[in-house]
Amino acid sequence: MGHSAPVWDCRAAIEITKDWNGIDQVVLRNPKGASARISLHGGQVCSWRNDQGEELLFTSSKAIFKPAKAMRGGIPICFPQFGNCGTPEQHGFVKNKIWTIDENPPLYMADLDGASSFVDLLYRSSEEDLKCWPYSFELRLRVSLRYDGDLILRSRVRNINGKPFAFSFAYHTHLVVSDISEVRIEGLETLDFLDNLCHKERFTEQGDAITFESEVDRVYLNTPNAIAILDHERKRTYVIRKEGLPDVVVWNPWEKKSKAMVDFGDEEYKQMVCVNGAALERPIMLKPGEEWRGKMKLTVVPSSFSLDL
Repeated sequence: MGHSAPVWDCRAAIEITKDWNGIDQVVLRNPKGASARISLHGGQVCSWRNDQGEELLFTSSKAIFKPAKAMRGGIPICFPQFGNCGTPEQHGFVKNKIWTIDENPPLYMADLDGASSFVDLLYRSSEEDLKCWPYSFELRLRVSLRYDGDLILRSRVRNINGKPFAFSFAYHTHLVVSDISEVRIEGLETLDFLDNLCHKERFTEQGDAITFESEVDRVYLNTPNAIAILDHERKRTYVIRKEGLPDVVVWNPWEKKSKAMVDFGDEEYKQMVCVNGAALERPIMLKPGEEWRGKMKLTVVPSSFSLDL
């Protein structure tokens, strides 16, 4: 019998480092040189690089890397709400908390999705959390980096409370682009959206693709499971595929709002766009013991790609 090919060890492809605040970060790698970095502060994906070492996630040069606030950029996990609804705080509180590495994830987390490396993270509600949101829960996150460089986030929310609760959820995904005025988003044509710049009034998308000429802050409803973000200048396309996340948030602050944000550069709106897989319009209801699952997969392909919906 011949020698078998060496097997890439998913666990060995993980490195634990510390950031400048002493908080653990997990670095995932694949054999081709792609990588992802996840902070235990918020379970936030801070970096996703392709096999040429190019950063694919936007982080502001003015981001504040200090607990207890999430940094501006990457992929914060927004739970149990997205938006500003009073309490709990804007976009929820789990993005501002310290998570743990889940060494013994449940069997249902065993689907590796073709992962080259992965990590399982866990956040359980604390006594402090119950003061602002009076429900006990477990939130599990698996971040996987595939052999082909794709990034996959799988989340599971379990109600360990004695009564039902409802929540919203979003992967607040900040993507690097060359020039926002050259970006178009396909897959949301003809859909209804809530415009956060017009008191959440409902409109119907009229264009054959979304392009950017001013501030955009919209929640697209009942969206397809695949969305494409085309960056013409770089000749590459991000494809977002999602499950359990019927809505898509599209956001770019443009010039005026950029200047008003202390943790965002005045001109940085030109190099980023947020396209978030989310469940917002109809909050998810969980009875005691029930669990919700959501998934988002990020792929980068040449811009000759055509989204077949």
